[in-house]
Amino acid sequence: MRVTVTPQQLRAAFEPVKDRPDFAESCALVERGRLPVEMIQAIALRPEILAAFGEFGSCVYPGGLLERSVKELVIIEASRANACQFCTDSHVVVAKMLGISDDPLKALDDPDSLTQRERLALDYTRAAMADSNRIPNELFDRLKADFSEPEIVELTFLIGFINMLNLFNNCLGVTYHGEYDLFEQRS
Repeated sequence: MRVTVTPQQLRAAFEPVKDRPDFAESCALVERGRLPVEMIQAIALRPEILAAFGEFGSCVYPGGLLERSVKELVIIEASRANACQFCTDSHVVVAKMLGISDDPLKALDDPDSLTQRERLALDYTRAAMADSNRIPNELFDRLKADFSEPEIVELTFLIGFINMLNLFNNCLGVTYHGEYDLFEQRS
């Protein structure tokens, strides 16, 4: 990772959010003198951003309207396209842990293994990432047939949000080191 965070900076950043459920796992690690995943470490250098980042959890990820499988597949597809090692590898593990797919990367390339909503969400993700000014009307009509407008807003926000996180992680050299793999093995 291209930035350095000290244990003191981590403790200071997590103190204001220590009672929030969206940070329970990371706070517990910091309290035990351990490090949260690199992305959270980097964000912690700006405690205000860390607090705002956590707020998204209740409204978009993992909370929100869309089913978790749609969210995980969209995150993995965008992250794969953006070559974000951290998000791709960590969310593949999360998708496996949640029973979404034994091989989420393979599922992305096998439309027959996906639900209609998963396929549509992925088509929309790919179209938005290719050129957000030219989403085909036909695709948007299909999307509106299977998703409510609030769900479309959430899906669109998620696509933008994960692309921002991919850029953040790639620029700062944030790496996934298998932290969730270890959690999965303990479960």
